[in-house]
Amino acid sequence: MDYSGYRNISFERAGKVLVVTLNRPEALNATDAVLHRELSRVFADVARDPEAHAIILTGRGRGFCAGGDLKWMSNITPEELDALFREARKIILDLLEVEQPIIAAVNGPATGLGATLALFCDIVIAADNARIGDTHVHAGVVAGDGGAVIWPWLVGAARAKEYLMTGELLSAAEAYRLGLVNHVTPAGELMDKAMAIATRLAEGPQRAIRGTKAAVNKVLRDAANLMLDTSLALEKQCFATHDHKEAIDAFVEKRPPRFTGR
Repeated sequence: MDYSGYRNISFERAGKVLVVTLNRPEALNATDAVLHRELSRVFADVARDPEAHAIILTGRGRGFCAGGDLKWMSNITPEELDALFREARKIILDLLEVEQPIIAAVNGPATGLGATLALFCDIVIAADNARIGDTHVHAGVVAGDGGAVIWPWLVGAARAKEYLMTGELLSAAEAYRLGLVNHVTPAGELMDKAMAIATRLAEGPQRAIRGTKAAVNKVLRDAANLMLDTSLALEKQCFATHDHKEAIDAFVEKRPPRFTGR
């Protein structure tokens, strides 16, 4: 598989393990137009990679993925917004179609879309200094790009609604207690732990492992089919609201937002 066309995602092989690294470290790997577009391609590409028996998803530098880049969103055109939501749907559906096991190595903040990407992986390992939260509401928009699908499955509806409606950031230890992550490890040992699990899976019986994943993920595919189009449509509506504009302005001006419900 040729990954040379990617600019903001890098790839490295370790035997049968493919390490996929989000590569905008200067922005905590927040998604701009290029990275978001590449995320809408990458999972279909790795799914077709015959040499990848297991995948590690991580981020370069201090962050896993800080969600959407608000500087990019502050100037987004209607045409770009339409493309963004087409890509957002494809990211989640493609991620659920990857047969190989995916291990998230959460090396720092995983917020908004970053939290969604991590939690849709099959095994989540967090560095002890990582923080996880779906912060869409902080930007004045619905948690529509997959958070409403995955959080109730992992922590139950009542807790999911609390965390999605408040946008609260959780420490790695709290995320582990709630069942959002499988393991918490010292930051310096994160990739070793992820590689050990990925190698074990990559060297195991592939049809059995992939079939087990597919069976468990059936409920997530059904949930995505039921909820994703609606949640994305509700999120898209928010981009025309005063509250979303206020969130963007507050971010640019480095001040707390003043939401009015408009």
